[in-house]
Amino acid sequence: MAIVALMTDFGTRDHYVAAMKGVILQVNPKAVLVDITHEIEPQQITEAAFILRQVLPCYPEGTVFVVVVDPTVGTRRRILAAKYSSRYVIAPDNGLLTFVHRDAELQEIRVVENRMLMASKLSTTFHGRDIMAPVAGHLSKGVPIDQLGPLADRIEVFQVAKPAYSRDGSVDGQVLFIDRFGNLITNISELDLVAARSPGRVHQVMFGSRVIGPICNAYADVLRGELVALIGSTQMLEIAVNSGSAASVLNAHRGDSVHVHT
Repeated sequence: MAIVALMTDFGTRDHYVAAMKGVILQVNPKAVLVDITHEIEPQQITEAAFILRQVLPCYPEGTVFVVVVDPTVGTRRRILAAKYSSRYVIAPDNGLLTFVHRDAELQEIRVVENRMLMASKLSTTFHGRDIMAPVAGHLSKGVPIDQLGPLADRIEVFQVAKPAYSRDGSVDGQVLFIDRFGNLITNISELDLVAARSPGRVHQVMFGSRVIGPICNAYADVLRGELVALIGSTQMLEIAVNSGSAASVLNAHRGDSVHVHT
């Protein structure tokens, strides 16, 4: 069984996702197609890179991930086929691999150039259908990754802001991702908080000048409608609202500052 997992910013209203699925199934009718999400905000590479990092280890080894968030489609940007932790990712070389490249075991990265594995005619605006989908089909069918093209000598990654530590044990970070519930997922990890912890003292979280409070264990540790800080399923510090949206309450955006002190 070969799993091909798809993530795009195409939505599901138009024909784009269905066209990619059809091409994959023409190459490998036995492929099992999984939709990760097609609701990435248009052209939001950082959002897609973050989600890819979260889902990659959840799938079986051998899974082929196809990630199409491609604002520079049709230009000279490259398409990559990478192998991380015995799973494959096909994506434009525009930063989509950033978080996986940082956290997973890199085994191989190839530049997709084998014209024999692509559509006979290439559109300049739909490489997801004409290049990435057929290549994913061949890869899921057992074509070795080294047949896709030459080794990549470099890849594009964007700079990911790291939390800053202070001598007093405080940590300064920022909002990295906002999920559909309005939860603010920060770049401050559980390990960052452990490293900054002062024995016997409790962390207090602030969003800008707004005091959120101590780090709790669950959303329901506060009353309905109240703000709460906790370590979420990503093992990162989150700011949320019990049964509400922290993004709306705080008028928050990606990149906003978060401060943790003891």
